[in-house]
Amino acid sequence: MSEQQSIIVPQISTFPDAEGKARQVLRWLHKRQLVAAELSTCGRLGNRMAYAIAEGARRLPHAERLPFGQPCNGLEIVTKRCIYTPSHGFLEEAGCPQCRQEIGEALFDSLEEWMPRQTDTFVCPECGFEDDINGFLFLQPCGFSNLGFIFNNWPAECFSPALLAEFAQRLGYPVRLVTAQCE
Repeated sequence: MSEQQSIIVPQISTFPDAEGKARQVLRWLHKRQLVAAELSTCGRLGNRMAYAIAEGARRLPHAERLPFGQPCNGLEIVTKRCIYTPSHGFLEEAGCPQCRQEIGEALFDSLEEWMPRQTDTFVCPECGFEDDINGFLFLQPCGFSNLGFIFNNWPAECFSPALLAEFAQRLGYPVRLVTAQCE
């Protein structure tokens, strides 16, 4: 079975107090019994430390597809600037919400300035519209932020619109659900 990640990303490049908000969201997820309160080796990144899936996740839609009993089943929280895109087959297509022109090549080239935090915004080369990079239109869901919630082997179908709306409400920003296949 191939591994996957469902990643919830707030639609803001620089989330204020990302670490504090991450702790608040973790407490909320633990209170709902979706993840464990303590770290264990159930992740994929770095030292593999993550918050394991908890019994309350059995109440989610399509819970039969959740990774109960699998070694990689935890939530990893990233609080550094990161680009979240599908791992395979990402087309790098984007459009301007103002003029509706295709600007993907220029936008993705600008990530060299975005990543080291030289800027949070992108300016459309066609019409001059400027916004946070997340404000542009993407053919495939992706996100650009210093805060991300990576659910290892949790299928996207398990995240109902209501749960995503709760995430957005708690974060104070719209969110995007990005799915990635892992090698």
